[in-house]
Amino acid sequence: MKSAASTIQIDVDSLRVGMFIHLDVGWMSHPFPLSSFRLSSAEQIGIIRSLGIKQLRWSPEQSALMEAQDEAARAIEAAAQSSGAAAGAARGDAAANAEEPPELAARRQRRAAVAAQRSALALCERQFAEATRECKVLTDQAVAEPHAARDKAQALTQAFVDKMLGAHDVCIRLLTEAAGDRASSHAVNVTLISLLMGRCFGLAQPEMLDLGVGALLHDIGKADLPPRVRHREEHFTASEAKFYEEHVGHGVAHALKMGLSPGATMVIAQHHEHADGSGFPLKLGTERMSPMSRIVALVNRYDNLCNPHLPARALTPHESLSLLFAQGKTKYDTAILGAFIKMMGVYPLGSVVQLTDDRFAIVVGVNSSRPLKPRVVVHDPKVPPDEAAILDLETTPNLGIRRSVRPQTLPADALAALAPRPRIAYFFEPASQEPEG
Repeated sequence: MKSAASTIQIDVDSLRVGMFIHLDVGWMSHPFPLSSFRLSSAEQIGIIRSLGIKQLRWSPEQSALMEAQDEAARAIEAAAQSSGAAAGAARGDAAANAEEPPELAARRQRRAAVAAQRSALALCERQFAEATRECKVLTDQAVAEPHAARDKAQALTQAFVDKMLGAHDVCIRLLTEAAGDRASSHAVNVTLISLLMGRCFGLAQPEMLDLGVGALLHDIGKADLPPRVRHREEHFTASEAKFYEEHVGHGVAHALKMGLSPGATMVIAQHHEHADGSGFPLKLGTERMSPMSRIVALVNRYDNLCNPHLPARALTPHESLSLLFAQGKTKYDTAILGAFIKMMGVYPLGSVVQLTDDRFAIVVGVNSSRPLKPRVVVHDPKVPPDEAAILDLETTPNLGIRRSVRPQTLPADALAALAPRPRIAYFFEPASQEPEG
C-alpha cells in the first residue's frame, strides 16, 4: 500500500501553479470547494495570499511542477506521433478492454461509483462537522462576547453563501450521521435548507446573509431557559408553554446586544409565527411576516418533525413533508411551501422507499433542479455492500419510486444494509462534483 504523501511547509510567496497545497484554516475560512487541491492558476495563488496566511503545507509527490514546465515539449512530442502509432495504441486499448468480461467490468464500475460516492459523502460530513463546531462556539460566546459571536455567525453564513452562490447547480446530500450536539445540528440544518430556499427565490446576497444569520441564531433565546422547557412537549402546562414561548423574546434581546441587522433580527422574532396568525408571540399573519421569516418558520418546523427532542417521535422525511402539506397549507406561505416541496423532492433525503421493481432503497441525493428524480442506494441481497447500486433515477427512465415505507417495516436484511439514519442531517455540494453511479 502506498504511503501517504509527505508535506512540507512553504511561504505563500513561494507558491507556484502546479503545487498540491493543503489549507489548514478550515473549510469555512476560504472560498475554495476543497481544502486540499492542486493550484491551477495565478488567481488562486492571489486569493490564498489575500487570506493573510503566511505559510501552508504542500505535497511534492502530488504536485505537477515538472509537468507544467514541460507542457510545451510534451505537446510538440504528442503532435509528432504518427497516425499509425496512435491507431495502434487505440487498438491495444480496445483489445485490453475486450479481455475483461462484461460482468467483471460492471462490478468494477459499481465499486468505483460506490467509492466515489462515499468519498464525496465523507467530505460533506467533515464540512458539516466543522460548521456545527463553529455554531457551538458562537452560541456559547453570545452572552459574554455578543459582538464576537455576531462576527462568527456572519463569517459562517458568508462561507455558506459564497460556496452556494458560486455553484451553477447544487446537490443536497444526506449525511450518514449528524455531528455535534442536537442544538447545533438543528441550527446548521435549518440554515443550510433556508439558504437553499433563498437561492431558489433568487434572493440578493445581502438578503441571503440576513436569512442565514437569522436562521443560524433563531433559537439563541433558548439559552436563557431552564433545560426542561427548551423543547415544547405535549404535557406542558399553560405556564410551561408560556415559559417556552418566551425564548423568542430572549432571542430578540440577544440579537440587539449582538448588533444584528434588522433583517436577521426579524427572522429570530418571527420564526414561530404562522401565515394564518396562529403562531407566537405576536400572532402575525403572512402580510406582517418578512419573506425570510416565512422561509425559516417552515424549515424549522420540518427539521423538528424529522429530528424531535424525543427520537421515538421522529417522522420520516416523506411523512414530515406530507404532514406539512396536509396540515400546514394554512400555516405557511403557499408559494414557499410549494417551492420547498419542489426543492426537497416528493421523497426527501433520508426517505426509505420501495421502487417499481419491488427493491428497497434510501434516497441519498436530490438535485434541486430534478426534484422528482433523486439518487438512491438500492438494496439487493445478492450484491455485496461495497457494490450496492447507486442509481440516479433521472437516467433510469424505466425505474421509479412506488411508495415510501417506514424503516421499521423493512425486512431485516434491507434494514441492516440501508441503515436509515436516526438523525437527519443535510449538506450541499456543487452538482457537477457529484459522482455518477
